[in-house]
Amino acid sequence: MSSSVLYDTPGPKARVRNRVYAVIGSAAVIGLVGFVIYRLAAKGQLDGAMWDIFNYAGVRNSIAEGIVSTLKAFVIGGVLSLVLAVLLAVGRLSVHKPVSWVATGFIELFRAVPLLITIYILWVGFFTSDPMWAVVIGLTLYNGAVQAEVLRAGIMSVPKGQSEAAYAIGMSKTQVMTTVLIPQAVRSMLPTIVSQLVVTLKDTSLGFVITYEELLYAGRQMANTILVDGENPYVPIVLVFGAIYVAMCLALSALANWIERRGRRAKTGIKVAEAEKAAPDMGNVA
Repeated sequence: MSSSVLYDTPGPKARVRNRVYAVIGSAAVIGLVGFVIYRLAAKGQLDGAMWDIFNYAGVRNSIAEGIVSTLKAFVIGGVLSLVLAVLLAVGRLSVHKPVSWVATGFIELFRAVPLLITIYILWVGFFTSDPMWAVVIGLTLYNGAVQAEVLRAGIMSVPKGQSEAAYAIGMSKTQVMTTVLIPQAVRSMLPTIVSQLVVTLKDTSLGFVITYEELLYAGRQMANTILVDGENPYVPIVLVFGAIYVAMCLALSALANWIERRGRRAKTGIKVAEAEKAAPDMGNVA
C-alpha cells in the first residue's frame, strides 16, 4: 500500500465508507436544494409573472442606471486607489524616516478601519449632498492602503541585483523606482492587484447605505416597491442582480488575463546586435 507523509491511501473499507458518505452528503444537498425550490415555488417567487417585470422599460432603465453608477464609482475609485497605492508604497520604502512613518501609519489606519465606517463618516461630514464622492474616496483610501502593501511586496521581491545594476550605470533613486522596480513589481503582482480591484468593484455596493443609487440600491428599491400578485419579487431580483455582479467581475478578470498575456508576449529587453561578417583574409594576396 503506497503512502506519503501527508496522505495515506485508503483501504477497501475506507473507500466504501467514503462512497457512502459521498452519497449521503449528495442526497442531503439535493434534498436541501429541492426544499428551498419547493418553498420558493409555494410562495410564488418562481412564477412567470415574477420574471415579467424585467420586460418593462422602467425596470430595465433602473438596472442600466445602477450599472452605470456602479462602474462610475469603481473606475474613479480604482484609478485613484492605484495612484495612492504607488505613493504610499514608495513612501513606506523611503529612506527618510518621517516619510516612511507617515505612509506606514496611513496604511495601517485605513486597513484597520472598516470601509463602511469610512464611507459613512465621509458622507455625514463632507458629502451629504453628493454621496458618490463619499463612496469614491472611501474606496480610494481603503483599497489604496491594501494595494500599497501589494506593491511593496512586489517591489521587495525584485532581485537586488536589478537596482544595484541601475545604480551602477548612474540612475537616480527616482529613476530606479519608476523604470526598474515598479514595472517589475506590477507585472509580478498583477493577479493580486486584479483580485483587489474585483473587491473594489463589489465594495461599491456599500453605497446603498448612504443612498448612492448604484446597482444594489436600484435592486433594493425595486424589490421593496414592485408588487406581483401581492408579493415582492425578491428572488428574481436577487438572481438577476447577482448574475450582473458576477458578469462584471468575470469581465474584469478576463481583461486582466488579456493584459497579462500581452505582457508576457511583449518583446522587452535589449536586442542583441547581429555579428558583422568577417573581413576576407588578405594575407595571401600577392
